[in-house]
Amino acid sequence: MPTLTNPLRPALLAAARSERIERTITHSKLTRRLVTKFVPGASEDAAIEAVKALVNSGRFISVDFLGEDISDASEADQTVAAYLSLLDAYAALGIEPVAGAQPLEVSIKLSALGQSLPGGEELALTNARIICAAADRAGSWVNVDAEDHTTTDSTLRIVRELRQEFPSVATVLQAYLHRTEDDCRDLAGPGSRIRLCKGAYKEPAEVAYQSKEDVTASYLRCLRILMEGQGYPMVASHDPQIISSAQAYAIAAGRDASKFEIQMLYGIRDAEQSQLINDGLHVRTYLPFGNDWYGYFMRRLAERPANLVFFLRALVGRK
Repeated sequence: MPTLTNPLRPALLAAARSERIERTITHSKLTRRLVTKFVPGASEDAAIEAVKALVNSGRFISVDFLGEDISDASEADQTVAAYLSLLDAYAALGIEPVAGAQPLEVSIKLSALGQSLPGGEELALTNARIICAAADRAGSWVNVDAEDHTTTDSTLRIVRELRQEFPSVATVLQAYLHRTEDDCRDLAGPGSRIRLCKGAYKEPAEVAYQSKEDVTASYLRCLRILMEGQGYPMVASHDPQIISSAQAYAIAAGRDASKFEIQMLYGIRDAEQSQLINDGLHVRTYLPFGNDWYGYFMRRLAERPANLVFFLRALVGRK
């Protein structure tokens, strides 16, 4: 079944950057209740309870402490502290690796670690190293998220530095960027872990494909490169066509089910996640938590018409 394009996607992505709209939406009690479909809660305790439930269902997890575009180094320190506390909680769970994969992972945004501040690349690298060392002790993987295209070169430089000391560090490549096929070729070597997604930010035509069809075609080209490479592809998609293609490409490349994984977002296609696990695949759920949920929430509404319909129906049906 084809995946529908959300006609309001450009407007929603623009709204994700609007402080005025953010104030309106985040002060709505109804919106905060609806957000729990995609974000299980603001607290670490809420995140860990969700982690336990998902791990018990056979899923792997990647937890993201929500936050981006910080304004000073003290906010970066707070983000690091939140991850260190989360990783302590991970260690207490005592979850063992499965077929060479770590079920627990944290996803970090370098902008939340100071990347955009003066001297920010070095600051973000230092903070990321602290988190990676704690993750090693806790038996967790680390994934470095992608953000808008202006940060891509800096992010990949930081990831290369991190992988010298922490070889399991993963990063995200966004298939809608014109450059991503070349990045996939560069990063598909032994030991690499690449999370391939379509892309969730508003980008100009000069750097990114604009149509659904072009983005999907780019994704499939990139996916084939990763599957034919020597790393560990992570297929971040809810698109049935892409998930089916991932399995076909893996078979063609001689990969068994332990040599790649499917990734989906918390609260989206839950039944399909369970079915893929029943089919013997590794499935990792991307689970965000924290108070700074607005940008993440708006990007989820922009991605899929079904998410927007859920939100609008709840608004219309409120009492």
